[in-house]
Amino acid sequence: MHIDKAEIISALRSRGLNARADWVDRELPELVDTYKNAALLNTLGIDAAGISPDHVASRSG
Repeated sequence: MHIDKAEIISALRSRGLNARADWVDRELPELVDTYKNAALLNTLGIDAAGISPDHVASRSG
């Protein structure tokens, strides 16, 4: 599953973590693979399951 990078940035900014949000904006692709980046998302405190379905992008590969 992939999630929109903007959702991660928004979640971080809402918690006042602007430096981390800026880093995510620079380093991650527009669609973030939740499996590949599970440890990073966990470190950032992002629960991919908690992002609303209309902000989740599925790609068949």
